[in-house]
Amino acid sequence: MAPKKIYLSAVLLLFFLIGSCSAFQDPAASSQQEPNYAPLKKQIEEFVAQRPGNSYGIYFQDLGSGKSFGINENNPMIAASTVKMPFSLYLSTLAAEKKIDWDTRLTYQQFTDYEGGNGVLRYYAKEGDRYSVRALNTLSLTISDNIAFRMLARSLGRENFINFMKGLGGKTVYPGGRNLTTARDMGLYVQEILDFARRRPVEGNRLLDDLSHSIYHVGLPGLLPENVMVAHKEGDLDEGVADDAGVVFCSRPYILVVLSSGVKDLDEGFRDIARISKLAYDYQEKLHSSK
Repeated sequence: MAPKKIYLSAVLLLFFLIGSCSAFQDPAASSQQEPNYAPLKKQIEEFVAQRPGNSYGIYFQDLGSGKSFGINENNPMIAASTVKMPFSLYLSTLAAEKKIDWDTRLTYQQFTDYEGGNGVLRYYAKEGDRYSVRALNTLSLTISDNIAFRMLARSLGRENFINFMKGLGGKTVYPGGRNLTTARDMGLYVQEILDFARRRPVEGNRLLDDLSHSIYHVGLPGLLPENVMVAHKEGDLDEGVADDAGVVFCSRPYILVVLSSGVKDLDEGFRDIARISKLAYDYQEKLHSSK
């Protein structure tokens, strides 16, 4: 096993042992040490105010206390490829319940499955080629392969996936068939992934591992120390959409979702996501060191 993966396993083990969610906290201790996130929210609001042409949906949650806040967190935004994260949770849930086998092979159908953009299957997949569910899921998360995602979605059924997200509490789920979400909903899905990993560590830790080893690692983790593990899913569209959603396993772990549209330069859009993430990281580290 590669050193980085060993480190990730250690981080996740420690995270689950200490129970870094509010459900695991002593209520009395939590009330005595409840953090104040008004200053962090103000910092982020001041930052996005410097980008008047952009629209943002932002959600933050401290996993130690359960405290959260949002900025336009209920506004519908284009999900882009971040939707592959809750989809993988759906797939992993089915696998954990023995309703699907990771080794099942799906057949590529060019007419229904082809899509340009991210991924490698658009270069190599030929009509009739077969790929395991496991391989397709890994490609969908780590290199955001669009064909892999479409093959899985066709097999499992989009309506089933929609019902799954609604069952988790999602409020904005493919309205009118459009791939829209909210920062609050996406934050909920990240929390559900963490809860799933506690209940089903084999499938859940594999999901977190894939999310931690994406080749697209410029948003939430972009300005953070290299040894800080970030399980996340980025998404973008040439039409000015830059999104990232995930969990940062720092000294005081937190969920952060940043959805943005109206971005003139996607590289700069992701740099802005990295800057917002750094504000949250610095605030969390300061809280941790002041204990």
